[in-house]
Amino acid sequence: MNGIVTKPLIIGLTGSIGMGKSTVADMFDRAGVPVFDADAEVRAMQGPDGELLPAIEAAFPGSTGPEGVNREALGAQVFADKALLAKLEAIVHPAVGAKRAAFLEANEDAPLILFDIPLLFEGSGHSQVDCIVVVSAPAAVQRERVLARSGMTAEKFEHILSLQLPDAEKRARADHVIDTGTSLEETESAVQALVETLRQAAINKA
Repeated sequence: MNGIVTKPLIIGLTGSIGMGKSTVADMFDRAGVPVFDADAEVRAMQGPDGELLPAIEAAFPGSTGPEGVNREALGAQVFADKALLAKLEAIVHPAVGAKRAAFLEANEDAPLILFDIPLLFEGSGHSQVDCIVVVSAPAAVQRERVLARSGMTAEKFEHILSLQLPDAEKRARADHVIDTGTSLEETESAVQALVETLRQAAINKA
């Protein structure tokens, strides 16, 4: 079995808002690791001509249009009502699960695959991966990045943070931490080194 991978090693990538998770996911992709981005899949399925639009419109009339889901209209219907939110999740989650299963099948010969899971610890995503990589940066850097976003306020930022596991706890529970408080070049070098380490681990596991 030497050098043969019988099953991909599944990496779970996560990190709090403003930590650079999407940037790091792109770095894994450039290093040759197939990346499954659940949020991107949801956006596509809820976008123009998205496959979830008929089911969402039937369950939440007036929440979709030519451009796909109207997030403001849908949010107004569901996010203050746990039962309605659960109804929406019952539409979205199975569809994402099917996309993930197809992704796994398509990449079954890869030594590594990566699941980009924003709320990995807050949900059950950590039970679906073999190792966890947390993207982290100093709090001051995080705050500067987030507050530079259009429409973001200090109050919104604090509310989002309150819904997420603290960065220190994420780092404590991680198998590996990628520091994005450095230059992009240093971060990418760290990602490439980790990919090589994990590829070897996947081969040894086989």
